[in-house]
Amino acid sequence: MSYLLKQLKTETLELHNRLVFPPMATETADKDGKAKDSIINYYKEKAKGGYIGLVIIEHSYVSPSGKASHNQLSVCDNSTIDGLKKIAGVIQKNGTKAIMQLNHAGSATTSEVAGNVPVAPSPIKNPRKGDMPRELSLQEINDIITAFHDAALRVKKSGFDGVEIHSAHGYLLNQFYSPLTNKRKDEYGGSLHNRIRLHLQIIESVRDAVGKNFPILLRLGASDFIEGGTTLDDSITAAIEFEKAGVNVLDISGGFCGYIIPGLSGKAYFSPLSMAVRKVVSIPVLLTGGITDVDMAENLLSKGAADLIGVGRAIYKDSEWAEHAIKKSKALL
Repeated sequence: MSYLLKQLKTETLELHNRLVFPPMATETADKDGKAKDSIINYYKEKAKGGYIGLVIIEHSYVSPSGKASHNQLSVCDNSTIDGLKKIAGVIQKNGTKAIMQLNHAGSATTSEVAGNVPVAPSPIKNPRKGDMPRELSLQEINDIITAFHDAALRVKKSGFDGVEIHSAHGYLLNQFYSPLTNKRKDEYGGSLHNRIRLHLQIIESVRDAVGKNFPILLRLGASDFIEGGTTLDDSITAAIEFEKAGVNVLDISGGFCGYIIPGLSGKAYFSPLSMAVRKVVSIPVLLTGGITDVDMAENLLSKGAADLIGVGRAIYKDSEWAEHAIKKSKALL
């Protein structure tokens, strides 16, 4: 029996198998964030043959202040739509679904990249990278909520099958979530509920933009893996709230300073996080990180560590990985 080949069917999302190519930044857009032929051809190559059930394309900035790096893909204005349509089209050609990840870097950028002093929940230097930020005002927080709304609408207009909100790896929403970087004294700081208030407002705003039947995913850094940061217990509570708010799939990752964690090695290293979250929600859970062979993917699905398996670096390095994996899984039938 192959678990990887089982279809996934929910009210909002239908996939022909459980294999996902997760978001991995290529930083190959043009200087304005528009898709060039090179990035379109990259996704065409990864999705060829339709062996992958779902491709989530790399994090894309929702406003100029949220740009993380030079040549990052943009979804911050309508001029990006034509290029994004081409990306969605080449992924979907053979039956693979395409989802776009929305992000705001917050303090995880530099003044040179963002064009201004980076912004953050509090004026605390990002442990990952970036210049010293300034604290966001309430009006600026509202503007970011609007930016996610407008970006999500562009994603839908571009023909994607869903949208993912990025709250991991030390970017803005992770910064609000984490006690390491959120020292606010207003309604966005302090308690866990206050620290996820912006998440819930963005989920509501994105849902308003895309309608009730369009899938919303949320990538959650389920543990900061830094003393004083968020823990799995926090994320169990947060996951329940995100499902109530209308998230359709939870994409579990971790690590405030990026998904490669010093001292955390081996394979499927986030599986304890995904398995714990999966026990408290009824929506599908995606696991990514250190999964490099199909036998491991089958085992993780069979033991309930996740509903979907993301394979990033292996597919990034070898565009034929998915074909070989699916053919091997078919031998289990």
